Amino acid sequence: MNFPITELTDALMVSYRRHGGINHLDGSNLPSRGAVIELAADLLKLLFPGFFDDKVVHSSELKAETALLIDAIAGRLEDEIRKSLDCSACPKPEAGSPRQSAHAMTNAFLRRLPAVRELLQTDVDAAFQGDPAARSREEIITAYPFIEAIAVQRLAHELHESGVPLVPRMMTEWAHSRTGIDIHPGAQIGTHFFIDHGTATVIGETCVIGNHVKVFHGVTLGAKSTSGGQSMRGTKRHPTIEDHVTIYSGAVILGGDTVIGARSTLGGNVFLLQSVPADSLVVLEEFKVKIMSKRDRAQTQDFQI
Repeated sequence: MNFPITELTDALMVSYRRHGGINHLDGSNLPSRGAVIELAADLLKLLFPGFFDDKVVHSSELKAETALLIDAIAGRLEDEIRKSLDCSACPKPEAGSPRQSAHAMTNAFLRRLPAVRELLQTDVDAAFQGDPAARSREEIITAYPFIEAIAVQRLAHELHESGVPLVPRMMTEWAHSRTGIDIHPGAQIGTHFFIDHGTATVIGETCVIGNHVKVFHGVTLGAKSTSGGQSMRGTKRHPTIEDHVTIYSGAVILGGDTVIGARSTLGGNVFLLQSVPADSLVVLEEFKVKIMSKRDRAQTQDFQI
């Protein structure tokens, strides 16, 4: 039996006309997901030489290899930024053509790499100081998914702040898919940040995080509601976390007006829709843990644990 190619093709053409969602047609292409992923991977090599590359580089070759990598990144990044600026659905630069703006944005971004690297060193230090299981800072960089997630986010944040559409989000979603840590490129994050374990942690676009903040896995820093849809764009929807705050696993903190005061500690599974003053300890009291012997439990239950 022959497959109905013509019938299926006609049905897909109807779907394309009705719903859109196509690229490479009648206009400029969108940024390439594959190209953006390769750029993010190469940028990690610049930030942490020798850690994200199989190639062994001798110290005497480091300067030349770094120059080559910067040159390779610059042209490709400029191309992807230009595509994002050409996109009909994306915000347009205030002045200059997309090509001119892409060139300026790329140069400004690359000049920020030393500053981004300085920030990341504080994150590595926070992870090492905050986790007694870590044996070295090298172990933090090579084995902790948090470092990859925050490195990509800090890179993407620079592009986001300069007005580059699409590309920053593509970068952080790639890191999200690899690490299980979802940090929007718009989030503002201070120095010495650490997410322990990290899996299923979510940090929203307008979240503001101070210095020396430690977060555990499964934490959500989100919006109270997104039912307003696009009308909420540009508003402060996510919480502010002040300096030296610790948030334990499973905590959910929501709302743009919610502020967690400095030096506070939030216990596991806390659900907050309101602000917390500085130096607070927030814990759940509704649930209690009862410890009993298995023998006593067996006498009152039809099954044993």
